[in-house]
Amino acid sequence: MNVPSPCAGHPAPYPLSRPRRLRRDVFTRNLVREHHLTVHDLIYPVFVLDGHGRREPVASMPGVERLSLDQLLPVARECADLGIPVLALFPVIDPALKTPDGREAWNPDGLIPRVVAELKAKVPDLGVMTDVALDPYTSHGQDGLLDETGYIVNDATVEVLVKQALVQAAAGVDIVAPSDMMDGRIGAIRQALEARGHVHTRIMAYSAKYASSFYGPFRDAVGSAANLGKADKKVYQMDPANSDEALREVALDLAEGADMVMVKPGMPYLDVVRRVKDEFKVPTFAYQVSGEYAMLKAAAAHGWLDHDAVMMESLLAFKRAGADGVLTYFALEAARKLAAQG
Repeated sequence: MNVPSPCAGHPAPYPLSRPRRLRRDVFTRNLVREHHLTVHDLIYPVFVLDGHGRREPVASMPGVERLSLDQLLPVARECADLGIPVLALFPVIDPALKTPDGREAWNPDGLIPRVVAELKAKVPDLGVMTDVALDPYTSHGQDGLLDETGYIVNDATVEVLVKQALVQAAAGVDIVAPSDMMDGRIGAIRQALEARGHVHTRIMAYSAKYASSFYGPFRDAVGSAANLGKADKKVYQMDPANSDEALREVALDLAEGADMVMVKPGMPYLDVVRRVKDEFKVPTFAYQVSGEYAMLKAAAAHGWLDHDAVMMESLLAFKRAGADGVLTYFALEAARKLAAQG
């Protein structure tokens, strides 16, 4: 029989090749498994608010709560104990502090700087990442400043994003994560961090952030949905139809000094994750966003899906697509399950 060489990408024909042999039992499946999910792949996004003893469930995200700092600290300790490497903070700002220019974003005594400082003091081994964007702080719910026509202006927004990032770095944050999608903001932030001596502050750029309909529950959680109203973010977030554009955005952010890049949302954009990883071979992350989480939770609550099975399968899909890590609201549940598996 003339059998093509496997080295040429042609397996031996049946019955010489029986792929099911490698699926026969658990030990063989474990032996040949190509990708693995570990606790070190997980970043846990949390919503923090001012006050004491406050826990507010997010109705559209079952199992997720807005927490005051004293309630967040035990969660942070559990994350550290389980081996989750990073906590990502998202603020829930008092509506009275929201302004058209979002100036609370760079208040050195504001919510996020205080939470960062306390987390680094009380749970020093846990990495802390902060969002650099104005939408939780603006009265209009947009990520940037508006001109007289309502258009989100770029360069003036970048100037205030730099202020926000510097305040966060001064508080001791490990990773700043600009999610605003303004042009040139990575370079401006990197130069400012270097000039102020924050040479160890990492930047995880939301490089390919799409104008997605999967963000709804998140906007409920941070309280920006009502401010945004019927407006959208299509003049700065990416068109979901484009993937070549994502490569250009990633290239720009890397050239400007990003240490890590991100694709957001997650599962609907796994093709983009794969293209980014193949093209640049840099630390690449994906965000399993609120809408993805809410869908799986709702289906599991109705008994339509096996909760733990789809949770773990969805996270493994990110690894298979090339992601080095995943921001996911499942992080704590997944970490507990991984720990139980030994």
